[in-house]
Amino acid sequence: MGKKFYITSAIPYVNAKPHIGHALEFVQTDVIARYYKLLRNNITKLCGGDENALKNVQAAEKEGTPVQEFVDRNNSLFERLAIKLNAKYDIWQKGSDQKNHYRSSQKLWELCKKDIYQKQYKGLYCVGCETFYATGELNDKGECFEHPGKKLEKVEESNYFFALSKYQKRLVDLIQSNKLEIIPDKRRNEVLSFLSGKLEDISISRTNERARNWGVPVPGDSTQRMYVWFDALNIYQSGIGFGWDDQKYKKLWPADLHVIGKGILRFHSIYWPAFLLSAGLELPKKIFIHEYFTVNGQKMSKTLGNVVDPEELIERYSKLVGNNATVDGLRYYLLAKFSPFSDGDFSENKFKEVYNSDLANGLGNLVARVAKLCEINNVIINPIKSRLPTSSELGGYHIHLENFEFNLALEELWRDITEIDRDINVDQPWEGKNLDKIPGYVRQIKHIAFGLQPFLPKTSEKILKIFSGPKVKSGEILFPRLK
Repeated sequence: MGKKFYITSAIPYVNAKPHIGHALEFVQTDVIARYYKLLRNNITKLCGGDENALKNVQAAEKEGTPVQEFVDRNNSLFERLAIKLNAKYDIWQKGSDQKNHYRSSQKLWELCKKDIYQKQYKGLYCVGCETFYATGELNDKGECFEHPGKKLEKVEESNYFFALSKYQKRLVDLIQSNKLEIIPDKRRNEVLSFLSGKLEDISISRTNERARNWGVPVPGDSTQRMYVWFDALNIYQSGIGFGWDDQKYKKLWPADLHVIGKGILRFHSIYWPAFLLSAGLELPKKIFIHEYFTVNGQKMSKTLGNVVDPEELIERYSKLVGNNATVDGLRYYLLAKFSPFSDGDFSENKFKEVYNSDLANGLGNLVARVAKLCEINNVIINPIKSRLPTSSELGGYHIHLENFEFNLALEELWRDITEIDRDINVDQPWEGKNLDKIPGYVRQIKHIAFGLQPFLPKTSEKILKIFSGPKVKSGEILFPRLK
């Protein structure tokens, strides 16, 4: 048995349907999980629904739907999207789960109690981020940088506070020593820069009135609910048994990797480790932070009407080229054409171009071409045991994947595809020349297919089946062209 590898995606708010940015993170997390599974690790992959946010309550009220019904419905859309992307999670933990999650978060509160105190507070609250901001953290219009155009609420109430300031030096030491590893360096430096200033204690509760009686009750105080980030971050623990299955929890915690977007960096790299330090619990080992998507050059916005629904995209293209080609085509586009460490611009037209050039004309055409050569010339294939290519066979593939450089790992594979195509054109086996070279093409294609397993699992499976030997029969087109 291999060692455990526990990986999580950020827990999405379920105040609306998922968009293409959620698809990006689901696929990135899935690639990492599949890669480490191929390296013989025991993988546990978790996500869930952040259901206790005030924005969920407001969205449900606006729609005129009971809150539980609203979050149940939207939560299921996120889980369904992950399944459609062939990125299913082992555990999907709901924030409104009173049986396990409430119990777990209340246990975390009790463990942190020595650092929790109550006081009257007045501040500016961003419902979009579910956090208070100081005026110095806002743009020149007094708005949150994550949600420009949305006015902040002036809130005054008696809250429970967490003594975050107490953990400032320990957090700096942990991050500087890489005991809490933050990738990439620019985000690590951003956190250290924030920690170089005065760290303020944070509010970790809301009155029942402002929370609309929704969320995890504060232990021992029936008038307050937990601040959403305190309970949402704890989904990483509640989903694996914290507070209700000690054996399971001890087996899986700490998280080996949290995968998150840049907008929630502070919550994961400062608040979350501080809560865990206070509770005397182990910290996650590593946090990988990816950037965001714009759509056709503009920030995704309901107002602009440019929010891309990935499920609708999959359904539409599946009617044209089939489900497997569409899902792996979308996975490829999300992974190959964007650096995780730079903002990217999603374009449906670009997706179609990439699908046709790299998949239909590139990989798909190469596989069909070599399979036909094998079939016509009755080439006998020696089976190759399924394995990941070594570093010598695929250059920097492993290094890129360990650094979460998905686009660069795929570049390695596509460079090989180009080289095989070039060799075939030089060798001209269709003219009856160099027929002894055909088994070599097959070996190279199978190595590429093994390397594609984390990225395009269905396609990889199909290629390996076509060339499983001893005889080869050309089969269905992997990626029918999009017209």
